[in-house]
Amino acid sequence: MKILVLHGPNLNLFGRREPHIYGTTTLAEINDQLAALALELGVTLEIIQSNHEGVLVDFLHTHIDSAQGAMVNPAGLTQHGVPLHDAIKAMPFPVLEVHMSNIAAREAWRVHSIISPAVKGTIQGLGPHSYLLALRGLVALAKAAS
Repeated sequence: MKILVLHGPNLNLFGRREPHIYGTTTLAEINDQLAALALELGVTLEIIQSNHEGVLVDFLHTHIDSAQGAMVNPAGLTQHGVPLHDAIKAMPFPVLEVHMSNIAAREAWRVHSIISPAVKGTIQGLGPHSYLLALRGLVALAKAAS
């Protein structure tokens, strides 16, 4: 089973960017935690981080026939990522939206996600645990679908 992990713009700055909101865990540490959990669950991961929406869209397209699920932290594309939204809707597997912070408790303009209507569910506000719970959820969804 292959699960995709997409990290959006500026998430390469986790651990440095606004630690009072995102904590001090780096993206590399999140990816290491995901890799360890994937090993435990017996799944493989394909991970990408990009500051460019088209790269994320292309990544989904590349894996449309080979993945069984995906988690996406759209970051700044959450409110404006129409192409990402449309690519997610085209995927034949479940996609979960992930956020380290609780976007509903932040600035008013962050509350609306254009991505949420395209995904199976959203996990947010739990720091790095949001990613780990998303992986567990995706594996359960994929197993139930098979």
